Amino acid sequence: MRVIGITGTIGSGKSTVAGFLGELGARVIDADEVGHEVYLPGTDGWKAVVEAFGEGVIAPDGTVDRHKLGEIVFKNPAALAKLNSIVHPLITKKVQSRLKELRQKETRIVVLEAALLIEAGWSPLVDEIWVTTAPESVIHKRLAAKRELSHSQIQARIKMQLPLSEQTKWAGRVIDTNIPLPELETRVAALWRKLKQKTDSS
Repeated sequence: MRVIGITGTIGSGKSTVAGFLGELGARVIDADEVGHEVYLPGTDGWKAVVEAFGEGVIAPDGTVDRHKLGEIVFKNPAALAKLNSIVHPLITKKVQSRLKELRQKETRIVVLEAALLIEAGWSPLVDEIWVTTAPESVIHKRLAAKRELSHSQIQARIKMQLPLSEQTKWAGRVIDTNIPLPELETRVAALWRKLKQKTDSS
């Protein structure tokens, strides 16, 4: 089984690339979705987050309001470090469990999509890291449209991640997503073919 880690700055196109790979046959693990599970009411993660940040981060439906939590942690590096120390070990455990299950099923190619793949120390879980990139102006447009974040909110989130220059040091491949979607899909398909050849011959 070959595991590809896809990472990059928020809004850089990770989900788009991972989605294309999923359509081509890869099994995709989205660390953000796994993170949602960690925040479910009654779980150890939920209890620890509420204890650390107060009941003000609880949404009306009882889940952790990630928007409210984000407003706290993305303005305060110490608060973000505290949150990461709570959730990263829990997410790591879940990701490791899923990788084990997929390996037992003899899955050939798995994609782990994670914005904080490097920062969370998950690089040992993958065989190769692909970093998605886009100009900051494009990232701002994407996030303003998709997540309705303000300029300052976007900047705060970008600032909390590793700079692109550091991310690319870990990269086996850098993918520029600032191209028309059909062209990006064609490029990802070409990478998939190479990946399959490499995996099938190993």
